Amino acid sequence: MSTSQRWTLAQAKTLFDKPFLDLLFEAQQVHRQHFTPGEVQVSTLLSIKTGACPEDCKYCPQSARYHTGLESERLMQVQQVLDAARKARDAGSTRFCMGAAWKNPHDRDMPLLEQMVQGVKAMGLETCMTLGMLNDRQAQRLAEAGLDFYNHNLDTSPEFYGSIVTTRSYQDRLDTLSKVRQAGIKVCSGGIVGLGEDIRDRAGLLVQLANLPTPPESVPINMLVKVKGTPLADNDDVDAFDFIRTIAVARIMMPRSHVRLSAGREQMNEQTQALCFMAGANSVFYGCKLLTTPNPEEDRDMALFRKLGINIERRAASEGDMAQQTQLTGQLLAADTPQYYNAAR
Repeated sequence: MSTSQRWTLAQAKTLFDKPFLDLLFEAQQVHRQHFTPGEVQVSTLLSIKTGACPEDCKYCPQSARYHTGLESERLMQVQQVLDAARKARDAGSTRFCMGAAWKNPHDRDMPLLEQMVQGVKAMGLETCMTLGMLNDRQAQRLAEAGLDFYNHNLDTSPEFYGSIVTTRSYQDRLDTLSKVRQAGIKVCSGGIVGLGEDIRDRAGLLVQLANLPTPPESVPINMLVKVKGTPLADNDDVDAFDFIRTIAVARIMMPRSHVRLSAGREQMNEQTQALCFMAGANSVFYGCKLLTTPNPEEDRDMALFRKLGINIERRAASEGDMAQQTQLTGQLLAADTPQYYNAAR
């Protein structure tokens, strides 16, 4: 999936400055060159450990530094995660993403995380995790367990980043993406629109993503969900056309990546979402909640897909996946143990 094109900030800014309809037309043309039109990849995201995060990301209600009314929860049991994955698969999801509110996982977490990956993969689902920063060995262990994707967002441009997060550096995020890639795991990385950034910052974020040695296979574009108690709770609303522009520019700059319409869909009407799909978005999170924030319910998504003539992209399982499914189905679904601890401590 690597591409030889290196994008400059000026080139990205030129795309953002295009007339809106011209930009959408170009993005849709690029999209059709690389993907089947009218198909959307559907993922489900589950918070496997909620709250009490030591980080200070100003947008996040899971930070222990802010009073958002969110109660911290311990790491879920493996069987609970597998039950949720089964429901997601039966509802139509093809990828199951597991998120934990950590700065980084501890080595004591790894056996349980590996069991989760193996058990979900045994159901025929693609697997994704977002656990914070990883070291080389942790990335390798997740790869050996069969993890397909690892999510670690860059959030915004390097220049604006320090205004939003101080507890980990931009380079820390890039280093984690490098370790994930070196371990053989596909990369999911994107950012957030509405943090207080300007167009130049949005362009800078997409330049960083597109110019990675291999662009991310998945690029989630989030609209800020403003949560009372976080420092960004009173930010201005994101203009819908500005958000759609960001989707379109991401599609043009990363033509082979799945561009995911991610957090903030609950705030969007059907017309805005339709224009996002026209702009090249071809992946969504599906289900009632994204970690701790609302998301459109499945029935509403299906109704919108029918209106737009959108079909769910089906995953073609490889022979290796099928062999692993046969081997693991019996043994891993019952692999839960009492070795759980309160990860919020």
